[in-house]
Amino acid sequence: MTDENPLGAGHGRAVSALTRMTARDRHEPHRAATPLELLFDLCFVVAVAQAGARLVHALAEGHPAQGTTGYLFVFFAIWWAWVNFTWFASAYDCDDVPYRLATLVQMSGVLVLAAGIPRAFDESQYAVAITGYLIMRVALTLQWLRAAHGETGAARTAALRYAAGLVVVQVAWVVLLLLPDDAWTWGFVLLVAAELAVPAFAEHRHRTPWHPAHIAERYGLFTIIMLGETIAAATVAVRTALDESAALDMLLPIAAGGLVLVFAAFWIYFAVPIHQYLTSNRQAFVWGYGHYLILGSAAAIGAGLEVAVEQATHHAHISTLAASLAVTVPTALFMITVWLLHARHFKQGRAQQLVLPIGALLVLAAGFAGHWAVPLAGLAAACTVAAGVGLANARAR
Repeated sequence: MTDENPLGAGHGRAVSALTRMTARDRHEPHRAATPLELLFDLCFVVAVAQAGARLVHALAEGHPAQGTTGYLFVFFAIWWAWVNFTWFASAYDCDDVPYRLATLVQMSGVLVLAAGIPRAFDESQYAVAITGYLIMRVALTLQWLRAAHGETGAARTAALRYAAGLVVVQVAWVVLLLLPDDAWTWGFVLLVAAELAVPAFAEHRHRTPWHPAHIAERYGLFTIIMLGETIAAATVAVRTALDESAALDMLLPIAAGGLVLVFAAFWIYFAVPIHQYLTSNRQAFVWGYGHYLILGSAAAIGAGLEVAVEQATHHAHISTLAASLAVTVPTALFMITVWLLHARHFKQGRAQQLVLPIGALLVLAAGFAGHWAVPLAGLAAACTVAAGVGLANARAR
């Protein structure tokens, strides 16, 4: 008999219910996402879909400020919960029974958070969402305490700092619920800053052994999930076109343009081997935190496409310009933030560096093209990809 994990651990380590949690090897070869991590990501599909649906409703009803603000609030909770799990798993995933159970508890918290998103978005009632967040944080805190139990010295101190930071900030979120509504905006901003400061505080003297290639893969997989929202929106456009033949000539270009946008976004994001850049906490934290904009804008493209469909079928109370900008603004933001945080580190020469910024401007300008805004934005994005590929090949020769 062997002591291999009967549950089929993705990384093939020998485990048992009483395994001591120790750090993974930062240089472990062939490190890849596990089935448990993929299942964890799927729970976030529900939460992202809820946030996107509320954004669509707000934009279609002509409330862009309220919709955007609400979307930024709830997407931060979704994104940050995912980030905390992902970086911990990269450093300490032992895939034994206690680890899996704690992760399943975190998944339950994600679903509670998703259930609370409509109330948080529409009524500024955050109790259910924060309850889901609390469930996730309690499980993650126990994971860090378990990691501290298996470590010594600076590594143990870092794990204990993570646990303490999570507890303090989560208590502050609960306290914020008890304060008057007027305190929410400033309280939210302060607590976001506190959340973002916890990793820097915890890893001030010791870098946890996160795996660069694993982190890059995990962020890439989550980006694909966000882009999936755009594919779903393009599907809605095609279905609506078939149901409402009178709008067929307007909806099919929106669907086609939307698909080209998601294909271009995929190509742009995965054009560079980013794990080669993630060599320190300073670089990795800036890159990882910046993905709030990358991931949020990727998901918002899909919401914008749904708004464009509703406007084209006269179900939205906004102008064609507003509906077009709902697509082109998040697309341009995605392109410029991918360049700023991700792609520019591998670009050589001024021409390569200018491709994505110019492409973003062209996509944004397409928003003023009336009913042809989405297909023209797709064309601009496709030309951006073609220019980037052409310049890269020319330099390689």
